[in-house]
Amino acid sequence: MASRDIHLVGSIPLTDAAEVFSTVSKKLGDYCKRLPDGETGDRLTWIRWQDHVFRDHPQLGAIESEGDYRNATAVIKDVSGTKKMAHTTWWQIKDGIAPEDLEMRPLGYADCAIESYQEFKKQKGSGTIHPDAKFLVAIPSPFNVINSAIAPLDRIRVEPAYEARMRKEIDEIAAAIPHNQLAIQWDNAHDMQAFEGARQSYFPFHQDGIAERLIKLGDYVPADIELGYHFCYGSFGGKHFVEPVNMAPMVELANRLSAGVNRTIEFLHMPVPIERDDDAYFEALKGLSLKPETELYLGVIHDKDGVEGTKRRMATADKYVSDYGIATECGFGRRPAETIPPLLDVHLGAAE
Repeated sequence: MASRDIHLVGSIPLTDAAEVFSTVSKKLGDYCKRLPDGETGDRLTWIRWQDHVFRDHPQLGAIESEGDYRNATAVIKDVSGTKKMAHTTWWQIKDGIAPEDLEMRPLGYADCAIESYQEFKKQKGSGTIHPDAKFLVAIPSPFNVINSAIAPLDRIRVEPAYEARMRKEIDEIAAAIPHNQLAIQWDNAHDMQAFEGARQSYFPFHQDGIAERLIKLGDYVPADIELGYHFCYGSFGGKHFVEPVNMAPMVELANRLSAGVNRTIEFLHMPVPIERDDDAYFEALKGLSLKPETELYLGVIHDKDGVEGTKRRMATADKYVSDYGIATECGFGRRPAETIPPLLDVHLGAAE
């Protein structure tokens, strides 16, 4: 890579997609190969936004959740105010309903992507967005949503219906947006936490189960649409659910996906905590086995120590991998909107 390419993970708490596209394009220009719509509005609550799929569903009943044991009072601050992120409700299949008869409502990812693409196309036509940029659609893997919103004993029973609806969402996106203008990214927070063993899964042999699910999701994306994965350790309340000890689990999962997905993977993103500029964190990258077409992005950018801290982490990463782009460790959704322009400046300063 000449200089360093920049990857934006997804959420950007500005007013709407129009402001996200224009702000990012004017700041970062052609450093970004892919532009997200920012997941603005209610989508900034990430998987909590999917509650609309389950709420008042005729085949599902609501029960009180035991809460997210990480932080039951975590909040998000964005342009529309402060919202609680913690789940207070779980849903389960009603008595008398067979899991195979369960049907999910539209999830909303396709509708949002199709609407945002119209703005993307408009700004590309006007010259605001770089002509080579693709529209990035970032979607949580089904495991994230099921693992959070569904009662524990029903997670494995609800998963097939939710996955079937997710496939329809991908079909609708692929039918409405030109494939050469599109990239689809699977967001993997609960997945990565469970793969590491820091979060329970609802199936045995958790590492195999996570990898198999992500491979299946990757293979479902049409081969002429760019595919990526965002590995994540969560940013609930602005803090990782669990801080990664090193990059070994991420490298292992990346290698499984690289070997198992039958189509190309265009990009992978791996986070780096702010305090980790040591060799022990990065050295597992020596075992990374990606195919030549797969771009690696490391989440080395933190605004708290700016360009200097970012380049310090990059200097250590350079010992173990040379060809990579840069990003933050997670999305921007859990930060105030006024911090976005200076954070983008850090991106630019570190990339040049």
